[in-house]
Amino acid sequence: METRIAIIGIIVEDIDSTGAVNEVLHDYSMYIIGRMGLPYRERDINIITIALDAPGDVINTMAGRIGKIQGVSVKAMYSKLPE
Repeated sequence: METRIAIIGIIVEDIDSTGAVNEVLHDYSMYIIGRMGLPYRERDINIITIALDAPGDVINTMAGRIGKIQGVSVKAMYSKLPE
């Protein structure tokens, strides 16, 4: 199956949702190239960036699951490299 390179940006506004986000990330850990988390204490949020190499439907499903978590915003950006 063809894979795509993507970055998922996550902003966690409700700190109680962090565990749920981490559970989803664990479920997709085989596709994760790297992860960077930045606690922004002045605004009481966490910013997480995930780099992935995965099939497009897997990326969409992962972003969708994260987006359904209360107090979390998510966006995916895909590489223009051919699939």
